[in-house]
Amino acid sequence: MIDRAPDVRPATVLVIDDNETNRYVLTRWLQRAGHAVLTAGTGEQGLALLDGTSAELPDIAIVDVRLPDMSGFEVSERVKADPLTAHLPVIQISAAAVSPDDHAEGLRRGADAYLDQPIDPGELLATVTATLRYARARQRAERLAQRLIALNRATLDVYSAVGFHSFASAATGGAATVLTCPASAVFLSPQAQAVHSMIDGPRSALRVHPAHPDLLDQLSAHGLHGGTGVTIVRIPQGHWRALLPGDHLRGDVALALARTKRGRPPICLAVPADALRSADDEQVFQQLANASALALEALRTYNEEHALGLALQRSFLPKELPGVAGIDLAFRYLPASEHAEIGGDFYEAVHTDNGLLLAIGDVVGHSVTAATVMGEVRHALRAYAIEGHSPHRILERLEILLGHSQPGITVTLCLVLIPPGERRMHIANAGHIPPLVIDPRTGPRFHTAHGPLLGLGLSHPPPSVLPVPHGTRLLMVTDGLVEVRNVGLDVTLAEFRDAVAEGPTDLEEMCDVLLARFGRNKDDDIALITALFT
Repeated sequence: MIDRAPDVRPATVLVIDDNETNRYVLTRWLQRAGHAVLTAGTGEQGLALLDGTSAELPDIAIVDVRLPDMSGFEVSERVKADPLTAHLPVIQISAAAVSPDDHAEGLRRGADAYLDQPIDPGELLATVTATLRYARARQRAERLAQRLIALNRATLDVYSAVGFHSFASAATGGAATVLTCPASAVFLSPQAQAVHSMIDGPRSALRVHPAHPDLLDQLSAHGLHGGTGVTIVRIPQGHWRALLPGDHLRGDVALALARTKRGRPPICLAVPADALRSADDEQVFQQLANASALALEALRTYNEEHALGLALQRSFLPKELPGVAGIDLAFRYLPASEHAEIGGDFYEAVHTDNGLLLAIGDVVGHSVTAATVMGEVRHALRAYAIEGHSPHRILERLEILLGHSQPGITVTLCLVLIPPGERRMHIANAGHIPPLVIDPRTGPRFHTAHGPLLGLGLSHPPPSVLPVPHGTRLLMVTDGLVEVRNVGLDVTLAEFRDAVAEGPTDLEEMCDVLLARFGRNKDDDIALITALFT
């Protein structure tokens, strides 16, 4: 049950006074008012009760100024100097030190109030109540400020999550950190799997298990039903154990259910019911649940769009390469990591009347739009090649197409035409990573001659013509394979060339070796096409 009047509840009071009669009288007055009382006859005895070894610290201390081992002023100073007890309010009392200077010194050295003896019982109890009211309000404000800071961090964490496991850690760990207690969460992952996560407290290890598919509907029926928003309900221990027999929470449970869109399952955050001790705690818990629901919805939407984009992207790529006499081909396509944006990398091999046309390219940018433009360029490229246009004429027509249908979009594209029965190839490169030509006699070298990117409205030079002796290999890649953040492209291209020179001659093996060495942990798509002239 939330305490709606935390400033007037009874307190545990520490009375430090060397006079046994005074201790007895003060204790009786305080106990009749409902307070619990701890007593000490010396300053050291009183401080020993505040050293942190006790199960619970008192809420307030009443300290006599004249003690046998030290002054009450020194007791106050030591109480306020210790971070563990600095928040503890102190009321100084004295029958001898009653001058204004005494009062000033007491307040200056740590007292929150100062009373002269003999003390009227009504005045004492009113002073205790007022001092507690102020101290508790201050402690509540400090506690709320700490929880709001923790809430802000937890909110950033849930919005930064890039997968269901990191989301589970952020949401469940956020509840544990904000409310300093164990926590559980139940939600539907972006992969449509009901998930149950548990954590024993702040900075503890997260445990994640599959949950029964009907569990979210059963939890939603406790308060949210089919609506949107956030609600907190309390579930008795027995009922909670029946719903989640494997959960680690003990006692009654406070369950926050949040949903941002109708038709979606809610996210459910659970903590021990006694962790919500105030209306502020409830509001913080609701804020975290709402932020988690918004973040999970965004994550779910992103995954749906990402899957759609990948399906679109892959539908544009060739399923197999054509067979051409005298030329062996191999290819690889590796999409970026699960959480990277959709790219526009593509490759193509078209058998035309002019010969075999190999193409590899990349639409600049990462988005579903890039994948769509990639499909448009690839289909146009095939059509222009089948019509019999030479490589640089294909580039010119694609330039016109982009200018009309996709202004502002740029594309890198490298074309290699191998005429039938000829030992030469025609290379036209529009700003793409240069193809690597591996001559069996002189070794690998990049063909660096190229023209401008497509989409700039500039003219394209005629292709270069290179001889291809028996055993020549050609390797064409997209930048996802050879670019490394904070490393110059010349450096990685040199490493790539050396790896090809030292690697296997078999095309399939070479593709596997290059992907294993250069293709790991990349946040961009990778396309690779290679040919061997036999």
